[in-house]
Amino acid sequence: MPILNAIASLAVRDLHAASAWYASLLDREADSRPLPEVAEWKFYRGGGLQLYQQPERAGGGSVTLAVDDIGLLATHLQQLNVAHGALMQTAQVHTIMLTDPDGNHLAFAQAGPHATAP
Repeated sequence: MPILNAIASLAVRDLHAASAWYASLLDREADSRPLPEVAEWKFYRGGGLQLYQQPERAGGGSVTLAVDDIGLLATHLQQLNVAHGALMQTAQVHTIMLTDPDGNHLAFAQAGPHATAP
C-alpha cells in the first residue's frame, strides 16, 4: 500500500486563537475548515498542516515544515516578534525551532548545500 501524502496535525486549546496565530505565521488564512473544530493549510508541493481543537492534548505536538529560504523566514519571524531559537546550520540542513502559544514545537528546515535527495 503506497502512501500518497501526509498531513501533520497539532492539537490546540482554542482553534480561533490558534488559527489567527498560524495565519500570521504562515502569511495566509487556512485553506479549508472541513469541520467546525479543524483548520487546514495545504502546501504547494504536497502535504499539509491541520490544527484541531482538543484542549486536553494541546501542546504535545511536533512538526517540521520545509522552506526554501530560511533567511526570509527568520526575517518574517522577527517582523512578527515571534520568539525562536537560533538558526542552526549543518551541511545537510538549516533549521529554526520555535514553540506555538499552545506549546507545540515547530521546526522550519531548509535543505543545506550538501543535502542528498531521498
